[in-house]
Amino acid sequence: MYGAILGDIIGSPYEFDQGDKTKEFELFGKDAHFTDDSVMTVAVAEALLDAGKDAPAARIRELVTASMQKWGRKYPHAGYGGRFRGWLKEKNPAPYGSFGNGSAMRVSAAGWLYDTLERTEEVARATAEVTHNHPEGIKGAQAVAGIIFLARTGSTKEQLREYAAERYGYDLSRTCDEIRPDYHHVESCQQTVPEAITAFLEGNDFEDVIRTAVSLGGDCDTLTAIAGSMAEAFYGIPALLICECQDRVSEDMQSILNRFDNTLGRNKRDEESGAGLKDNIYIEKAIEIFHREATRENLVRLLAVIDKRMTRQGQFVVPVEPSQAAFDMFDLNTIKVGDTLTSQEPLRFRLLTLDTKDGRKWYVAFTGYGEMEKGESTSSLTVSIEDQLKNTLDSEGVDGIIINPWSTAFLMEKELIQLMFKAEEDDEQ
Repeated sequence: MYGAILGDIIGSPYEFDQGDKTKEFELFGKDAHFTDDSVMTVAVAEALLDAGKDAPAARIRELVTASMQKWGRKYPHAGYGGRFRGWLKEKNPAPYGSFGNGSAMRVSAAGWLYDTLERTEEVARATAEVTHNHPEGIKGAQAVAGIIFLARTGSTKEQLREYAAERYGYDLSRTCDEIRPDYHHVESCQQTVPEAITAFLEGNDFEDVIRTAVSLGGDCDTLTAIAGSMAEAFYGIPALLICECQDRVSEDMQSILNRFDNTLGRNKRDEESGAGLKDNIYIEKAIEIFHREATRENLVRLLAVIDKRMTRQGQFVVPVEPSQAAFDMFDLNTIKVGDTLTSQEPLRFRLLTLDTKDGRKWYVAFTGYGEMEKGESTSSLTVSIEDQLKNTLDSEGVDGIIINPWSTAFLMEKELIQLMFKAEEDDEQ
């Protein structure tokens, strides 16, 4: 779902052919915001989560209708089309034969929640039929959900192309370069879904798919939402972009995204440890990306993810050794795993350090208890990321901090920490 919402947000400034039909643009323009595409994506997701895996189509249609009306009324000015806006207000809403691209842009959750392609297509049909019961509206939703399912379960792009062309009859023979010159704002499934699929197939990674989709123009937020939903299933999403998405949606929308991630098992680690650790998985992902390709761009993105977690009151788990003063002052048995380090407690504990073979000394920090438990057992406390990084800068005799030393580790030298804080100050100015 993040892929659809990011596509919507990034594409929003260029809707109604307001872009320059280029891939070179600021990824999050000054007017970038979520629109009805994101609201309805969240609405459908909530309905499917409420329905459970085995609900019959009639029950899914009932829940999707109620959820879309609820969210539509909560965000009445998100940019709905005229007929759909009227549908949101109806006491007994009925489908109105639409073949608009709304059925395809809101369906992404269906591509993730089910175990077979047949069930995915069945549920996608049900989510479309409440409004878009025209064959083309249904086809658009089923094709997008089906591609998401197949992409996340290992299909190649050539197999995805064949699926869309043979099962749904979409003409994918034109390249984006051939589509781009004459493409214009149009809101039908039959003139949006094939173009979105083509942008996805031509892209080299998640961000490139998004840029390619935006470059086509047309109904840019919706087309890019559709392309982004498929790209997420095939490529995954850089951790920094997920953090950006979290910052740009409302709290109630984020709560559905969190629930969705929990259902898929994405947030299991440190679920009971509070919000301070919950989203540190994005730091872990960014570290993994940097290890695969240690480029300057990936380093900048990694530091940006750490900075995002810092500004959102993120925490590290730090191993500690109680000082003699701590033994003298209180019963250490009262300290529980997960206790937060207060401003006075650092005087009572010694932060453990790790020596590397080159003779340097490092503080140690973990993104969660699962990472810490990969090594030797030790006492630990949680401390804010910002406090721990500043403490590292202020401490003599250490060269920096190692994040997750027992797995995919990342060494932050003091100079790198200073650069990160300086960049944050420059942004504030």
